[in-house]
Amino acid sequence: MALIKSGALVDDPWRTVSDQADLATDEVPQIISLERWQQAEGGPRGWPRRLGIRFRSDQSPALVAGDLGRFEIVALEFPKFTDGRAFSYARLLRERYAYRGEVRAVGNVLRDQFLFMLRCGFDAFEVDCERPLEAWHQAVAEFGVCYQPAADGQIPAMVRRHRQPGKERQEAAPETRAAATTLGSGAGE
Repeated sequence: MALIKSGALVDDPWRTVSDQADLATDEVPQIISLERWQQAEGGPRGWPRRLGIRFRSDQSPALVAGDLGRFEIVALEFPKFTDGRAFSYARLLRERYAYRGEVRAVGNVLRDQFLFMLRCGFDAFEVDCERPLEAWHQAVAEFGVCYQPAADGQIPAMVRRHRQPGKERQEAAPETRAAATTLGSGAGE
């Protein structure tokens, strides 16, 4: 799997650990499941300092809302194309819980969803495709204007339009006047 962060392929220092495996006591950052976290009741001594948590699509981050500050990464799983609950969970993490760590999309992460994942608050993506970086850049460049507010902080079109009414018209006016002058002067005749 390739990992994309900030529009670049990066090495992934994190290791996802199964529920049956022993946690490494070295400094290797590790991602554990929600079940493992709940069984340990907040993490026993000897756990790695750098810890992440992975949620299945039927598990809400609200289950550990009070502990979110203990995790550097929250990995949200997309088990199949038709299950979009992780989009909502990413927004909850960013907007309701003010989570500032990495929100990683894992599982069935598709090129057509990259931009929407970004808008919801994801900032890292485990992808399995031939040319992941090329697909990434194409996907995020497809739309330059958004219509609704989201976790990515982009200014929606309606807000832009009403923020400074007339400014767009004033900026366009010199070009429009120059074109009208050229047309009206008989140029090209």
